[in-house]
Amino acid sequence: MNNDRRYLKLKHRKKKRRRIIYLFTIPLLAIILGVSTYGSILLNQAQSAANEANEELVRGEKSEKREEVVHPKADNISILFMGVDDSEARGSGNSRTDALLLATFNEEEKSVKLLSMPRDSYVYIPSVGYNDKINHAHAFGGTDGAVETVENLLDIPVDYFVKLNFNAFVDLVDALDGIEVDVPITFSEQDSQDRKGAIYLEQGLQTLDGEEALALARTRKIDSDLMRGERQQLVMKAIAEKAASLGSVTKYSAIIEALGNNIKTNLTFDEMISFYDYATSSFTIDNLQLQGSNAMIDGIYYYDLDEQQLENIKQELKTHLNVNADHTANDSVVNNEQQTSEHN
Repeated sequence: MNNDRRYLKLKHRKKKRRRIIYLFTIPLLAIILGVSTYGSILLNQAQSAANEANEELVRGEKSEKREEVVHPKADNISILFMGVDDSEARGSGNSRTDALLLATFNEEEKSVKLLSMPRDSYVYIPSVGYNDKINHAHAFGGTDGAVETVENLLDIPVDYFVKLNFNAFVDLVDALDGIEVDVPITFSEQDSQDRKGAIYLEQGLQTLDGEEALALARTRKIDSDLMRGERQQLVMKAIAEKAASLGSVTKYSAIIEALGNNIKTNLTFDEMISFYDYATSSFTIDNLQLQGSNAMIDGIYYYDLDEQQLENIKQELKTHLNVNADHTANDSVVNNEQQTSEHN
């Protein structure tokens, strides 16, 4: 009889233990399965978005200033960021670039150099064969024309590009729940739909939504084109830092949705996710800017670049990329001769 009681008691304990194990295990498995499934959905969603955003350069995947094809996972690379105004309010096409920034990435140091190029910079544009404002390069030759112009100006390879319009910029910042920026000056500006005075910002540290961040980056009335470049760098840095700090997969999903059809890039999905190494490291961003002076040429305003400072920037970027662009020296000499003849 005692043995029977012991057996029943032991059997009851085992059932109880089993129930406890089930209580903890089943929800855990459900969570793991849910996360895995959601992660898979996100992965497919991101892959699809990357495919839709893909735009290849006519030159192919390798710059003429490269000996071999590069990959951001293993190599130092450069990305040209182009902000174009092809919003619904203004229409699409080969518009001028409203912002032009070049970022170089050093894989070993996990460091980034971000160069701002004033939109009125007087430079040689290969697609048309004469000097003009750098922001006209995209209008003349599309993405290829802009990339070729920057490569010629800086004598370094532009490996990748990311081109986004106002809608993508606004949605991206909103998907991040805003970015924290120390606004340098109080001002008012139109919004992405060209409604005058729609945005009003006061000086000081604050969280900006997409429309406010766009207004800060694009306004031209409050200071010089040089200061405008600094504000664009400020916004870009804030976006990079906020994106790197995200810990939620839902946030990444929102970002993927935000970009939609409003972004074009020659980065593949595999290349995009390889930048995760930068996000998980204590990466640094060093801001650079082309300097020069105001100039009137044939009655038109231009920003005439300082040749010595430009040369210093070239060398700094070449060192950061660890490239030797000497094999393009002949091209540069030809272009310089063409530019000189234009001046004359």
